[in-house]
Amino acid sequence: MNAIAYFEIQSTEPAREVAFYEKVFGWQCTLDPSVPIEYYRISTPGINGAILKRPVDTPPTQMGTNAFTCTIQVENFDKTAQLIEEEGGQVAMPKFAIPGIQWQGYFLDADRNVFGIFEWNENAR
Repeated sequence: MNAIAYFEIQSTEPAREVAFYEKVFGWQCTLDPSVPIEYYRISTPGINGAILKRPVDTPPTQMGTNAFTCTIQVENFDKTAQLIEEEGGQVAMPKFAIPGIQWQGYFLDADRNVFGIFEWNENAR
């Protein structure tokens, strides 16, 4: 109980974000016609979630995040970061070390949703 069990990513163009997250992280996304808005269910090796049509305007840039930010554990930080940028994402906060624990960084998808990635690495400095 009281553990994060589901996440949602809002988007002005959900199909674009579906393609991005499927390509970068290998998530499986399926349109759910039973939901009254454009809503794709996401199946991941960990927590499941959804990508949905953004119901209101996108927040302006330079305003920070007014939400929980999900961080995805990856096998190779640098390869994943490169793939994110190749697929239209951009760096929000460059790679940095949490010394002796992991490499961490934050990115934006095409709709400016913030997400993090990390790679466990005891040699991170």
